[in-house]
Amino acid sequence: MRRICTGSRTNKSLTANQRQVIGLSAGIRYRVPEQNIQTQTDVKRSMHVDECKLLARYNRWMNERLYDVCSRLPDEERKKDHKAFFGSIHGTLNHLLLGDRVWLGRFVNKPFQVESLAQELYSDFDQLREERSLTDAQIIQWAEGLSDTALNGDLTYTSIVNPVERTQKMAVAVIHFFNHQTHHRGQLTTLLSQRGLDYGVTDLIWMPEADI
Repeated sequence: MRRICTGSRTNKSLTANQRQVIGLSAGIRYRVPEQNIQTQTDVKRSMHVDECKLLARYNRWMNERLYDVCSRLPDEERKKDHKAFFGSIHGTLNHLLLGDRVWLGRFVNKPFQVESLAQELYSDFDQLREERSLTDAQIIQWAEGLSDTALNGDLTYTSIVNPVERTQKMAVAVIHFFNHQTHHRGQLTTLLSQRGLDYGVTDLIWMPEADI
């Protein structure tokens, strides 16, 4: 039976991240506080199309480089549970692709259906890498077709964590989309560093043709 965490006495001492990790691993749906939803919808547009295009290119640049580094590891090592947010290197790569497909589906009004944020899309690394490349190309294509008018509008979607309909500013959702990528890539680079692997420079300003 699935339970919904609502802030009982047993989890008040845990951080939000800890509650989410516990919820994902146990199949529990964690309820996002309503005040956070209200705060997000009140934020004014703070992003422009050129910035989206730049971040879409940066996303592809980083993913290509990180997958190249990850390919040097044995599959067993990539899938070993290192107690990361999504367990392993493979699990982190998988979640990055899943998250991108979920949000891109919302942006283009073609929902990408998943059962959970930890669902494995592809167990084979080469297939995961190929699908990652295809999705990165789709993200760039989407960004190239964006308009500032669209960014200034609203986005209505159904949450996976807490399946209710939400509406927030499109610009805020897009900022979250790119920020989510960077957040989990940071976890990935930590795992690679712990294995003694050099993934090079990650700063956006060092990306070829980084100008807006």
